Amino acid sequence: MPDSTLESVSLTVLVPVFNEEGCLQRFREAMDAFLAQSPVPTQVLFVNDGSTDSSLDQIRGICHGNAGYSYLSLDRNHGLSTAIKAGIDHCQTTHIGYIDSDLQTSPLDFMLLLEHVPHHEMVIGIRARRKDTFIKKLSSKIANGFRRYMINDGIVDTGCPLKIMDAAYAKRVPFFDGMHRFLPALLQLQGAKIKQLPVQHFERYAGYSKYHLFNRLWGPLNDTFAFRWMRKRYITYGIAEEFRNQPAVVDGRI
Repeated sequence: MPDSTLESVSLTVLVPVFNEEGCLQRFREAMDAFLAQSPVPTQVLFVNDGSTDSSLDQIRGICHGNAGYSYLSLDRNHGLSTAIKAGIDHCQTTHIGYIDSDLQTSPLDFMLLLEHVPHHEMVIGIRARRKDTFIKKLSSKIANGFRRYMINDGIVDTGCPLKIMDAAYAKRVPFFDGMHRFLPALLQLQGAKIKQLPVQHFERYAGYSKYHLFNRLWGPLNDTFAFRWMRKRYITYGIAEEFRNQPAVVDGRI
């Protein structure tokens, strides 16, 4: 694809963080490798979601010593959906990326996603050959299958933490707790075209997952019913014609 198709694209990569002190320095190295190759102006925005370990101190050090890195720190732990929303609210680029800091996906795979950005409002990864535990893979398979059956969004791996979105679409997403599981479907409500691509997947570099069997299954199943309710009542419209007069002026006054 010619680079000219990306001439108007700029990118902010959101990185939600909650107690990831063991990953952040290695994550910065991996992100630096992508930034050095990115074909578009790119910046990184950490969103510290009330970490109680040394994550915030490490984020401060990364951002103060490296151009292109910024951060927000929330007042307490709000959860992933809120962290993503806060990040989206503070982005000023044409496109918004998303990746976790646990290094189970590679920032370099943003290069694959960017190739399809000019023709799609969202490009999302599919974790190929997942390096997760059996329980984690099984619960994810059940939740993804139930979601596709109930809402028929056609998204293979909605939980893949590697995405790029058109910022104008992302900022119009109706946010609610648990919405991070439905970002592709929420963009589809606006008529967005979505591309799905296989991406690399690795074992967690350090630390531990913040999800367990209960919230991997009950949360997605419960939120799917909430999404169906919202989709049925979602308001969308188009303007067929518009005419506006200038305000009336009387004696030099409006």
